[in-house]
Amino acid sequence: MSEFLASIPPVAVCFIVCAAKIIEISISSLKTCMMVKGQRLKAAGLGFVECTIWGLVISTIIGTLGDNIFLLLFYCVGYATGLFLGSTIENKIALGTSNLELIASDESTEKITALLREKGKGYTVFEGHGSTDKMNMIFIVLPRKETPKMLKEIRKVCDNKVFVVASEVSKYAGGYGMVK
Repeated sequence: MSEFLASIPPVAVCFIVCAAKIIEISISSLKTCMMVKGQRLKAAGLGFVECTIWGLVISTIIGTLGDNIFLLLFYCVGYATGLFLGSTIENKIALGTSNLELIASDESTEKITALLREKGKGYTVFEGHGSTDKMNMIFIVLPRKETPKMLKEIRKVCDNKVFVVASEVSKYAGGYGMVK
């Protein structure tokens, strides 16, 4: 490997290290998310690829760092870019499940539950009291990928008169349309 690196211009080595580090850290970000969400086999596969890339990159850095200080700079840029890219990719993939907790008036609750029935989504409604009025709490569990669109539709049907708390669900069992 060191013979190959010695045969190419040092600036090219910097860019190769940077690109490899971006890929490695992006994989690391996805691997961590998959572990947290219980996708252990996929995470292990990504971990193997990540470790292979890391070994190649670190051996390149250690072997030539004294000759090219820019290599360290490109390594660091690759690391930071990989973190950003990995989290962006994970956000687009939207792994996992979301829990939406809505607090709405009776009128808004009727509109929201009608929308949820139309979409075939399960929900649970609890009656409660807010600081000034009677309110309802609506619980919805759905794939994380569907959450932004569902929130947009909910806000639209109730003229944005709903309080929403969204969180990620690590485990669940049973429920209407959600058996896992």
